[in-house]
Amino acid sequence: MTLRLVDVTVTLHGRVLVGPVNAVVAPGEVLAVTGPSGCGKSSLLQALAGLATPPLQASGGLWQGDLALHTLPVEARRLGLMFQDDLLFPHMTALDNLLFAVPAGRRAERVARAEAALAEAGLSAHAGKRPHQLSGGQRQRVALLRTLLAAPRALLLDEPFSRLDVPLRAAMRALVWQTLARHGLPAVLVTHDPADIPPGAQVLALPDLGPDLGPDFHGGPDA
Repeated sequence: MTLRLVDVTVTLHGRVLVGPVNAVVAPGEVLAVTGPSGCGKSSLLQALAGLATPPLQASGGLWQGDLALHTLPVEARRLGLMFQDDLLFPHMTALDNLLFAVPAGRRAERVARAEAALAEAGLSAHAGKRPHQLSGGQRQRVALLRTLLAAPRALLLDEPFSRLDVPLRAAMRALVWQTLARHGLPAVLVTHDPADIPPGAQVLALPDLGPDLGPDFHGGPDA
């Protein structure tokens, strides 16, 4: 379902960092947020996810259909998050990491869903391995599967490819964009690398905030 950003504004100590942002992101499409370091890219993503805490504050609306996501707590927004780090649980196997995301139900059915996801991603042979036993690309694929198994309404991607080497970045980009299209998920991508932006994506280029914003910003949320 289409994701709509309506007058989304992010402030720090009352000073505007980003916005107002207005955008419509259709199923399977990407809104790419770009700009120099410190311009507020990641702060915008935090605001959309409902993770902004004082002195960072957000206003405006995030809608999906008639559902006002901005009125819901973080867990009820059902927005899948992917970051630079895969954030897998190191003490769990790949299969158990996926089971953590599968909604409650009969264990046999939950295991079947997780195993089917691993098979689709070509990772069945690695189901019993822990994250340190997997390659960087395998960990990122497990992280993507875990995000999708939680049945998100949309994806928020914060520099998800930046820690990967060049050949692996290209492969992961292709996998993520194909997955978005197949599942019909709108996505907001934060990146500093133009090569991360898929063809046809909307691009929101944030300006450099400049030094006059001062240490209040640079000592606060990473952006």
